[in-house]
Amino acid sequence: ASCFSPVRTRRNPSRNYARLKKSLTMFSRISRASPCLVRGLQASLTCKDAAQHTLKTSTLPWALSPSQSRVRQAHTDSRQMYGTTVLCVRKDGQVVIVADGQVTRGSEIVKPNVKKCRVLQEGAVIGGFAGATADAFTLFERLENKMEEHPGQLTRAAVELAKNWRNDKYLRKLDAVMVVADAEVSLTITGGGDVLEPHDNIIGIGSGGPYALAAARALIDIPGMTAMEIARKAMKIAADTCVYTNTNFTIETIPAELKKEWNVEKSK
Repeated sequence: ASCFSPVRTRRNPSRNYARLKKSLTMFSRISRASPCLVRGLQASLTCKDAAQHTLKTSTLPWALSPSQSRVRQAHTDSRQMYGTTVLCVRKDGQVVIVADGQVTRGSEIVKPNVKKCRVLQEGAVIGGFAGATADAFTLFERLENKMEEHPGQLTRAAVELAKNWRNDKYLRKLDAVMVVADAEVSLTITGGGDVLEPHDNIIGIGSGGPYALAAARALIDIPGMTAMEIARKAMKIAADTCVYTNTNFTIETIPAELKKEWNVEKSK
Protein backbone atom coordinates (compact mmCIF):
# COMPACT_ATOMS: atom_id res chain seq x y z
CA ALA A 1 0.00 0.00 0.00
CA SER A 2 1.23 3.49 -0.82
CA CYS A 3 2.07 5.90 1.97
CA PHE A 4 0.77 8.76 -0.21
CA SER A 5 -2.96 9.45 -0.49
CA PRO A 6 -4.45 9.50 -4.00
CA VAL A 7 -4.25 12.89 -5.66
CA ARG A 8 -7.26 14.45 -7.30
CA THR A 9 -6.24 15.38 -10.81
CA ARG A 10 -9.41 16.75 -12.37
CA ARG A 11 -8.67 20.45 -11.98
CA ASN A 12 -4.94 20.82 -12.63
CA PRO A 13 -3.23 17.61 -13.80
CA SER A 14 0.14 19.21 -14.51
CA ARG A 15 0.34 20.71 -11.04
CA ASN A 16 -0.61 17.43 -9.41
CA TYR A 17 1.97 15.55 -11.49
CA ALA A 18 4.66 18.02 -10.54
CA ARG A 19 3.75 17.53 -6.88
CA LEU A 20 4.00 13.75 -7.24
CA LYS A 21 7.31 13.98 -9.04
CA LYS A 22 8.69 16.22 -6.30
CA SER A 23 7.53 13.74 -3.65
CA LEU A 24 9.24 10.90 -5.51
CA THR A 25 12.47 12.86 -5.75
CA MET A 26 12.46 13.67 -2.05
CA PHE A 27 11.72 10.08 -1.12
CA SER A 28 14.47 8.75 -3.37
CA ARG A 29 17.02 10.90 -1.60
CA ILE A 30 16.03 9.42 1.76
CA SER A 31 15.90 5.74 0.86
CA ARG A 32 15.37 3.35 -2.02
CA ALA A 33 11.73 3.26 -3.05
CA SER A 34 10.17 -0.15 -3.53
CA PRO A 35 8.49 -1.10 -6.83
CA CYS A 36 5.13 -1.40 -5.02
CA LEU A 37 5.37 2.20 -3.85
CA VAL A 38 6.20 3.46 -7.32
CA ARG A 39 3.30 1.53 -8.81
CA GLY A 40 0.99 3.03 -6.18
CA LEU A 41 2.11 6.53 -7.10
CA GLN A 42 1.60 5.78 -10.77
CA ALA A 43 -1.92 4.57 -10.06
CA SER A 44 -2.71 7.89 -8.38
CA LEU A 45 -2.20 9.70 -11.70
CA THR A 46 -5.76 9.43 -13.00
CA CYS A 47 -5.78 12.45 -15.28
CA LYS A 48 -6.24 12.31 -19.03
CA ASP A 49 -2.63 13.34 -19.54
CA ALA A 50 -1.32 10.47 -17.40
CA ALA A 51 0.05 8.75 -20.50
CA GLN A 52 2.31 11.73 -21.10
CA HIS A 53 3.53 11.83 -17.51
CA THR A 54 3.95 8.11 -16.83
CA LEU A 55 6.95 7.47 -14.62
CA LYS A 56 9.35 5.00 -16.23
CA THR A 57 10.51 2.90 -13.34
CA SER A 58 13.00 1.02 -15.51
CA THR A 59 15.08 4.21 -15.83
CA LEU A 60 15.10 4.97 -12.10
CA PRO A 61 18.02 3.28 -10.31
CA TRP A 62 16.25 3.49 -6.96
CA ALA A 63 13.10 1.78 -8.29
CA LEU A 64 14.70 -1.52 -9.23
CA SER A 65 13.51 -4.87 -7.99
CA PRO A 66 15.45 -6.33 -5.02
CA SER A 67 17.39 -8.75 -7.24
CA GLN A 68 18.22 -6.01 -9.77
CA SER A 69 19.32 -3.71 -6.96
CA ARG A 70 21.75 -6.35 -5.62
CA VAL A 71 23.25 -6.91 -9.08
CA ARG A 72 23.58 -3.18 -9.70
CA GLN A 73 25.19 -2.64 -6.29
CA ALA A 74 27.64 -5.49 -6.87
CA HIS A 75 28.89 -3.85 -10.05
CA THR A 76 28.92 -0.23 -8.86
CA ASP A 77 29.93 -0.28 -5.20
CA SER A 78 33.52 0.98 -5.23
CA ARG A 79 34.09 0.08 -1.58
CA GLN A 80 33.87 -3.67 -2.01
CA MET A 81 36.45 -6.05 -3.42
CA TYR A 82 35.42 -8.84 -5.72
CA GLY A 83 37.15 -11.52 -7.71
CA THR A 84 38.61 -14.75 -6.34
CA THR A 85 38.77 -18.33 -7.49
CA VAL A 86 40.64 -20.91 -5.43
CA LEU A 87 40.70 -24.61 -6.32
CA CYS A 88 42.14 -27.54 -4.37
CA VAL A 89 42.58 -30.92 -6.09
CA ARG A 90 43.87 -34.13 -4.54
CA LYS A 91 44.57 -37.21 -6.69
CA ASP A 92 46.95 -40.18 -6.42
CA GLY A 93 48.74 -38.76 -3.39
CA GLN A 94 49.32 -35.33 -4.96
CA VAL A 95 47.56 -32.24 -3.59
CA VAL A 96 47.51 -28.90 -5.44
CA ILE A 97 45.98 -25.51 -4.58
CA VAL A 98 45.59 -23.03 -7.44
CA ALA A 99 44.32 -19.44 -7.16
CA ASP A 100 43.83 -16.71 -9.71
CA GLY A 101 45.36 -13.26 -9.30
CA GLN A 102 42.57 -10.79 -10.04
CA VAL A 103 41.08 -8.34 -7.55
CA THR A 104 38.15 -6.22 -8.70
CA ARG A 105 36.66 -3.11 -7.08
CA GLY A 106 33.34 -2.27 -8.68
CA SER A 107 33.91 -2.28 -12.43
CA GLU A 108 37.67 -1.71 -12.08
CA ILE A 109 40.42 -4.34 -12.02
CA VAL A 110 42.58 -3.16 -9.15
CA LYS A 111 45.38 -5.72 -9.47
CA PRO A 112 45.83 -8.72 -11.79
CA ASN A 113 48.61 -10.61 -9.97
CA VAL A 114 47.61 -10.98 -6.33
CA LYS A 115 48.93 -14.06 -4.50
CA LYS A 116 46.05 -15.78 -2.74
CA CYS A 117 47.94 -18.91 -1.65
CA ARG A 118 50.13 -19.36 1.41
CA VAL A 119 52.57 -21.98 2.67
CA LEU A 120 52.37 -22.89 6.35
CA GLN A 121 54.49 -25.01 8.67
CA GLU A 122 57.54 -24.85 6.36
CA GLY A 123 55.63 -26.32 3.44
CA ALA A 124 53.80 -29.08 5.32
CA VAL A 125 50.48 -27.22 4.94
CA ILE A 126 49.27 -25.13 2.01
CA GLY A 127 46.26 -22.84 1.90
CA GLY A 128 44.26 -20.35 -0.13
CA PHE A 129 41.68 -17.74 0.76
CA ALA A 130 38.74 -15.82 -0.66
CA GLY A 131 37.60 -12.56 0.89
CA ALA A 132 39.30 -9.60 2.53
CA THR A 133 43.08 -9.95 2.40
CA ALA A 134 43.81 -8.51 5.84
CA ASP A 135 41.15 -10.75 7.41
CA ALA A 136 42.55 -13.83 5.66
CA PHE A 137 46.11 -13.11 6.84
CA THR A 138 44.84 -12.69 10.40
CA LEU A 139 43.08 -16.05 10.21
CA PHE A 140 46.15 -17.75 8.74
CA GLU A 141 48.21 -16.46 11.67
CA ARG A 142 45.62 -17.82 14.09
CA LEU A 143 45.68 -21.16 12.26
CA GLU A 144 49.47 -21.34 12.54
CA ASN A 145 49.19 -20.73 16.28
CA LYS A 146 46.66 -23.54 16.58
CA MET A 147 48.91 -25.87 14.57
CA GLU A 148 51.78 -25.13 16.92
CA GLU A 149 49.52 -26.16 19.79
CA HIS A 150 48.45 -29.31 17.89
CA PRO A 151 51.40 -30.28 15.64
CA GLY A 152 50.57 -32.67 12.82
CA GLN A 153 46.81 -32.38 13.46
CA LEU A 154 45.41 -30.08 10.82
CA THR A 155 41.81 -31.12 11.41
CA ARG A 156 41.95 -30.40 15.11
CA ALA A 157 43.68 -27.06 14.53
CA ALA A 158 41.03 -26.12 11.95
CA VAL A 159 38.21 -27.03 14.34
CA GLU A 160 39.75 -24.93 17.11
CA LEU A 161 40.13 -22.01 14.73
CA ALA A 162 36.52 -22.33 13.56
CA LYS A 163 35.32 -22.34 17.19
CA ASN A 164 37.25 -19.16 17.99
CA TRP A 165 36.17 -17.60 14.69
CA ARG A 166 32.55 -18.28 15.59
CA ASN A 167 32.61 -17.24 19.26
CA ASP A 168 35.19 -14.46 19.48
CA LYS A 169 33.68 -10.97 19.14
CA TYR A 170 36.67 -9.71 17.18
CA LEU A 171 37.17 -12.70 14.88
CA ARG A 172 33.45 -12.92 14.17
CA LYS A 173 33.67 -9.76 12.06
CA LEU A 174 36.40 -11.16 9.78
CA ASP A 175 35.12 -11.82 6.25
CA ALA A 176 36.99 -14.63 4.49
CA VAL A 177 36.82 -18.29 3.51
CA MET A 178 39.89 -20.53 3.78
CA VAL A 179 41.05 -23.71 2.07
CA VAL A 180 43.87 -25.63 3.75
CA ALA A 181 45.45 -28.98 2.95
CA ASP A 182 48.27 -31.21 4.13
CA ALA A 183 49.51 -34.59 2.96
CA GLU A 184 46.43 -36.31 4.37
CA VAL A 185 43.35 -34.07 4.35
CA SER A 186 41.84 -31.03 2.59
CA LEU A 187 39.48 -28.70 4.49
CA THR A 188 37.28 -25.65 3.98
CA ILE A 189 37.01 -23.29 6.98
CA THR A 190 34.26 -20.65 7.13
CA GLY A 191 33.23 -17.95 9.57
CA GLY A 192 30.01 -19.82 10.29
CA GLY A 193 31.92 -22.41 12.30
CA ASP A 194 32.04 -24.95 9.46
CA VAL A 195 35.01 -27.23 8.83
CA LEU A 196 34.20 -29.20 5.68
CA GLU A 197 36.11 -32.08 4.16
CA PRO A 198 35.11 -32.82 0.54
CA HIS A 199 33.88 -36.28 -0.38
CA ASP A 200 35.67 -36.24 -3.73
CA ASN A 201 38.92 -34.49 -2.69
CA ILE A 202 38.04 -31.32 -4.66
CA ILE A 203 37.32 -27.88 -3.18
CA GLY A 204 36.35 -24.69 -5.01
CA ILE A 205 35.65 -21.31 -3.38
CA GLY A 206 35.22 -17.73 -4.55
CA SER A 207 33.31 -16.12 -7.38
CA GLY A 208 34.52 -18.68 -9.93
CA GLY A 209 34.65 -21.56 -7.46
CA PRO A 210 31.53 -23.36 -8.74
CA TYR A 211 32.84 -23.33 -12.33
CA ALA A 212 36.28 -24.61 -11.34
CA LEU A 213 34.73 -27.23 -9.06
CA ALA A 214 32.42 -28.55 -11.78
CA ALA A 215 35.25 -28.69 -14.32
CA ALA A 216 37.58 -30.50 -11.90
CA ARG A 217 34.90 -33.08 -11.09
CA ALA A 218 34.47 -33.76 -14.79
CA LEU A 219 38.24 -34.26 -15.24
CA ILE A 220 39.08 -36.14 -12.06
CA ASP A 221 38.22 -39.60 -13.46
CA ILE A 222 40.19 -39.24 -16.70
CA PRO A 223 43.10 -41.74 -16.62
CA GLY A 224 46.56 -40.25 -16.93
CA MET A 225 45.68 -36.72 -15.75
CA THR A 226 47.54 -35.61 -12.65
CA ALA A 227 46.17 -33.33 -9.97
CA MET A 228 48.27 -30.47 -11.36
CA GLU A 229 46.89 -30.90 -14.89
CA ILE A 230 43.33 -31.14 -13.62
CA ALA A 231 43.70 -28.00 -11.51
CA ARG A 232 45.22 -25.98 -14.35
CA LYS A 233 42.57 -27.05 -16.86
CA ALA A 234 39.69 -26.44 -14.44
CA MET A 235 41.00 -23.00 -13.52
CA LYS A 236 41.36 -22.12 -17.18
CA ILE A 237 37.69 -23.01 -17.71
CA ALA A 238 36.70 -20.91 -14.68
CA ALA A 239 38.73 -17.96 -15.98
CA ASP A 240 36.94 -18.19 -19.34
CA THR A 241 33.56 -18.22 -17.57
CA CYS A 242 33.84 -15.85 -14.58
CA VAL A 243 34.52 -12.17 -15.28
CA TYR A 244 36.19 -11.80 -11.87
CA THR A 245 38.82 -14.49 -12.60
CA ASN A 246 41.97 -14.24 -14.72
CA THR A 247 44.72 -16.63 -15.80
CA ASN A 248 47.53 -15.33 -13.56
CA PHE A 249 47.58 -18.47 -11.45
CA THR A 250 49.46 -19.04 -8.23
CA ILE A 251 50.12 -22.74 -7.59
CA GLU A 252 51.17 -24.39 -4.34
CA THR A 253 51.81 -28.10 -3.74
CA ILE A 254 53.32 -30.18 -0.96
CA PRO A 255 56.82 -31.46 -1.84
CA ALA A 256 57.36 -35.22 -1.98
CA GLU A 257 60.00 -35.04 0.78
CA LEU A 258 57.51 -33.64 3.26
CA LYS A 259 55.00 -36.34 2.31
CA LYS A 260 57.58 -39.01 3.09
CA GLU A 261 58.33 -37.42 6.47
CA TRP A 262 54.60 -37.31 7.19
CA ASN A 263 54.19 -40.99 6.37
CA VAL A 264 57.17 -41.94 8.56
CA GLU A 265 55.84 -39.95 11.53
CA LYS A 266 52.37 -41.43 11.02
CA SER A 267 53.75 -44.99 11.00
CA LYS A 268 55.55 -44.36 14.28
